[in-house]
Amino acid sequence: MNNIYINSVKQISAQHPLVDDWFENPIFHNEPFIRAIDPDYKQFFTPNEARRFGKILKRALLASRQAMEESHVSLPEAIITGTGLGCIENTEIFLNKLLLEGEQLLNPTHFMQSTHNTISSLIAIDTKCHAYNSTYAHKGISFECALQDAFLQLKNDEITTALVGAHDEMTPVYFSLLKKIAYLGKTNQTFAGEAAVAMMLSTKKNERTLCKIEAVDKIYSNNIQNYFTNAEFKDIDYVMIGVNGDPETDDTYFNNCEYLLPGIPLLQYKNIFGESYSASALGVYAAALCLQREIIPEHLKISKTQASHKKPHKILCYNHFENKNHTFVLLSK
Repeated sequence: MNNIYINSVKQISAQHPLVDDWFENPIFHNEPFIRAIDPDYKQFFTPNEARRFGKILKRALLASRQAMEESHVSLPEAIITGTGLGCIENTEIFLNKLLLEGEQLLNPTHFMQSTHNTISSLIAIDTKCHAYNSTYAHKGISFECALQDAFLQLKNDEITTALVGAHDEMTPVYFSLLKKIAYLGKTNQTFAGEAAVAMMLSTKKNERTLCKIEAVDKIYSNNIQNYFTNAEFKDIDYVMIGVNGDPETDDTYFNNCEYLLPGIPLLQYKNIFGESYSASALGVYAAALCLQREIIPEHLKISKTQASHKKPHKILCYNHFENKNHTFVLLSK
């Protein structure tokens, strides 16, 4: 069975894009809704590309290009994407024009780029990759579904490299809907954000390797206790959890960690990256960078105990969606 490594990660989010500045100098946001900080796309795309592609497609394509370049992989053997909403902005544009103009003079581009699998398809076209290509759309656990797919194929020696992405945008209209149903925008809740994350996975490590992936698991809520009884979770230094300031969500993390992983210091990431269906990919990215640099920045720490000052060698990333689906990604130095 192969070892699986994260050799490069690139992100576009509420922090400075395509760099790791947030590790030392994070940007803190107080607004309830923040769109991602976009790079200057003129430096990376031709005018024709920039005009044709929507925001999420430019973000996904640019992050993927740079992740591949940094890991010296020009043609991945699999492209696997997780997205909760897909190209929601293009969907809204198409539907609004359909509503206002009927079926007259509709732009086909917005329709063609409105499906969830447009993202993986565009990356494949750009890289001329004719290999395995798949998209998972399972709301808050979409990224873990994509990561597990790649992990199993790499582990079983079916492929040696995989580009795994998690991409979601948050439009003002969609945020207003989520706020009305009290899913986002609550008092003391972290801001609603956007995410574009591209990870290059490989069975071989290089000089830039961030960490090793030990396990990727998805568990339904009533099986968590049995899972921890049977799983090997020894010597975990930290647990990265997706707390967002909503007690209904956070209590699930705190209660399960206290009962199943007592005494292990807890970390957070949504305080700087925000909440989105793809936020957990940023949590894995943050944990991977902590392992590579062998330090935990203070703004990620929840537990301020003596144990929270030790060097990280193994971090468990724990995410849940509506306390039904729970995911665990175990990373090691």
